[in-house]
Amino acid sequence: MPDGPLNDITVIDLTRVLAGPYCTMMLHDLGARVIKVEQPGTGDDAREIGPFLGPLSGYFASINRGKESIALDLRNDSDRKVFEHLLGSADVLIENFRPGVMERLGYPWSILKERHPGLIYAAVSGFGQNGPYSNRPAYDLVVQAMGGVMSLTGHPGGEPTRVGTSIGDIAAALFTAIGITSALHHRARTGEGGMIDVAMLDCQIAILENAIVRHAATGEIPGPLGTRHPSIVPFDAFRTSDGHIVIAAGNDDLFQRLCDLLELPHLAADSRFATNAARADYVDALQEEIEKVLISRPGDHWLALLQDAGVPCGSINSVADVMSDPHVASRNMIVTAEDAQAGAIRMSGNPIKFSAFEDPARRGNIPGLDEHRESILRELRARKSA
Repeated sequence: MPDGPLNDITVIDLTRVLAGPYCTMMLHDLGARVIKVEQPGTGDDAREIGPFLGPLSGYFASINRGKESIALDLRNDSDRKVFEHLLGSADVLIENFRPGVMERLGYPWSILKERHPGLIYAAVSGFGQNGPYSNRPAYDLVVQAMGGVMSLTGHPGGEPTRVGTSIGDIAAALFTAIGITSALHHRARTGEGGMIDVAMLDCQIAILENAIVRHAATGEIPGPLGTRHPSIVPFDAFRTSDGHIVIAAGNDDLFQRLCDLLELPHLAADSRFATNAARADYVDALQEEIEKVLISRPGDHWLALLQDAGVPCGSINSVADVMSDPHVASRNMIVTAEDAQAGAIRMSGNPIKFSAFEDPARRGNIPGLDEHRESILRELRARKSA
């Protein structure tokens, strides 16, 4: 296990696919021991999702590094006993079943809190443990659509567009991790465990930024703006002679610097563009004026000048560009994990950097289904006989 602030914490992980496993991967990267309980025979559904490196799912590998795997059928009496022994030494139990599944298995929170008063139980679901939608199934696409994020994504007049990564799942994973670490802090002060209820739909609403307050204040319904910001101008992708770059001049001083650099001082003096509020009303006219200059030279030329002037800007990188970027490498954001058959696999690193703990470039191995059964059972037997 990696050394980290959670290295005295044991997590029992009943989750599968993305939201739950991403959360427990984060907890493992912070030092926690994660014991992944999988369905016998098939395991986590993500084991069947590509891309594949031989028999190994790259999708599964990218969010389950360093965990231990044991296959348990929670409807089987002998497996239930193993699970209950695991709970006896666990700090956290996390699941992402639909509401009601744990009750049907005989492990509702009302029973768990009596048996294990210090346990932190996190339930991640599409719509939460209560409300009229609570029993509905959900995937990332569903909550992006229902939570309003999809209505803000894409270009005006375009077809509905999903955000390019599964932020429905990932936002829920991150909020759940925050909830768990907060509950651990509360337990350290009081000795009390507790239940955490995180809904993917709730998390999409939480990340709408200022869209809700904009609608409440103006009555207008926010829509997609492409790469533009709804209230900061210029904050967009701009054409150059060989493609697009992004420029984010987030205040009047930065806008003045941009105008000086582009040799367009009259723009900053123009009443239509003198303040950010005014620029937001004339965003199309301003973009046209800026692109008249930018289109004369390639993107790298402008990026160098903008960076020297301290104007926030950037290239629009592909994933391949990101993986070869020297700054990304310097931040240890591409790490490796080993699989017995596939060998070393490159994947995203941990963005949380601590002064007190190392940030290893090599992470824990990818667990095979039920790979750690014997070692876990030996540990339980030793604990029972102690």
